[in-house]
Amino acid sequence: MTAESDFRLTIVIVSYNTRDTLVRCLKALHASPPNVAHQIIVIDNASSDGTVDLIHATWPSLRIIQMGFNAGFSAANNAAIHSSQSELVLLLNSDTVPAPNSIDNLVSALDDNSDVAAAGPRLVNLLGQVELSFGRMISPWNEAWQKLITLGITKQLPFVTSWLKRQTHTTHYPDWISGACMLVRRTDGDIVGWLDERYFLYTEDVDFCAALRAVGHRILFTPNAEVVHIGGQSGSNDPLATRYLYRKSHLAFYAKHHPRWHAPLRWLLRLRHQLPPPE
Repeated sequence: MTAESDFRLTIVIVSYNTRDTLVRCLKALHASPPNVAHQIIVIDNASSDGTVDLIHATWPSLRIIQMGFNAGFSAANNAAIHSSQSELVLLLNSDTVPAPNSIDNLVSALDDNSDVAAAGPRLVNLLGQVELSFGRMISPWNEAWQKLITLGITKQLPFVTSWLKRQTHTTHYPDWISGACMLVRRTDGDIVGWLDERYFLYTEDVDFCAALRAVGHRILFTPNAEVVHIGGQSGSNDPLATRYLYRKSHLAFYAKHHPRWHAPLRWLLRLRHQLPPPE
């Protein structure tokens, strides 16, 4: 049996009723495993779709942490991180499919940049179209810019798609990278306390990257690694609840980082009938 200290990398995958995509992800990881010594930990947030039984039957040696309730994305990731000791931690969504060598290329990117705390790959959808998986720190102005870019991508506006192609084929240092696939040095994650658990789902990756930058580290996007991201799987069973969770995290983010904008945001959401219900 391999000792915990033998692993340089822990791959952390949170699952909540995403059995089919999780199996696809695990099959990809087992078909083309990273060369770096690693372990995989699946954290299940009380799935009701038979996820745990299927994993036990298919990969009996794979480590599973059963939360017993839906603890949310941040808390579940933190539980796995704190139960491991590896130098590197890869946060990986259950609805991703890492390409061969992609994880090793992420590790190399981090090894080559000592001032970088977290590195992310190019994310593409099932059709191979690139995803906007990085950006500037969330603020009213930057969110407006991000929405315009997203609209341009959706409408396939040539100048926007050309910009995105250049950005996703160039190594650069954005304010944040997507938590769908994020490689982090444990020492740096420990300094900032990992993911803020006030974010049940959404914006925790932007907040985490902001914390890493606040202590003097950089965030890296590398095109040398590519991962397929199907997207939206955990929230597909209850879209209304998912929208409320997004708004709740959105409000929490502004309360923490832009407090003067928190009240106007609440007013705007109430006006649009999008304000999350009180708990």
